[in-house]
Amino acid sequence: MIMLDRDGFRPNVGIILLNQRNQVFWGKRIRTHSWQFPQGGIDRGESPEQAMFRELHEEVGLHPEHVRIVARTRDWLRYEVPDRFIRRDARGHYKGQKQIWYLLQLVGHDWDLNLRATDHPEFDAWRWHDYWVPLDVVVEFKRGVYEMALTELARYLPRQDFRNRFLRSNVRAREFERHSLDAGAPAGLDLPPGGSFDPHPDIPSASDEPSLPNDTHGKAPFFPTQR
Repeated sequence: MIMLDRDGFRPNVGIILLNQRNQVFWGKRIRTHSWQFPQGGIDRGESPEQAMFRELHEEVGLHPEHVRIVARTRDWLRYEVPDRFIRRDARGHYKGQKQIWYLLQLVGHDWDLNLRATDHPEFDAWRWHDYWVPLDVVVEFKRGVYEMALTELARYLPRQDFRNRFLRSNVRAREFERHSLDAGAPAGLDLPPGGSFDPHPDIPSASDEPSLPNDTHGKAPFFPTQR
């Protein structure tokens, strides 16, 4: 359970995960057409870094030894949630999310990623994408924070090693072609072990924003751990 701050924002972390080519993990939210970075709430008693590692495992199956922390945003980045996404009894209490964003580099392997690490997966497909992701596929009220996080953290992108790049890229392409064929994914869609392409993309899903309990009695409400 997570309490709102005095301004009505829920503490949260966001994760930009890089591969060795400075491409980013880009996940498709389960049963939707939306793509986004991993993110999640900070539990009571957690530091932002502890929450980041927990979310990293819950959403993409990675452990601390699989990544290196490159940088994080200096301050909280906030976005407000439109009233139509907030339960009526929460309006006036809950405003949105405030996030610390982490830039991580994968030091493990692509096959260490696992979208089914928990019983409540957030994504049903993923791929590596160029760093400047297309914000038009992100839910509209999050786009400003994505742009701010990507811009602030871009200066910390690791320098790339282009030696043997052609050989490495060909090996990686063959590996993922095999994984994708085994998983029954459409051509060009990279899936990790345990991942699957959503066969029913038009099934509606609930909003990914948290809802407030019915009875707050004038106190700062608590949120369930949702993304």
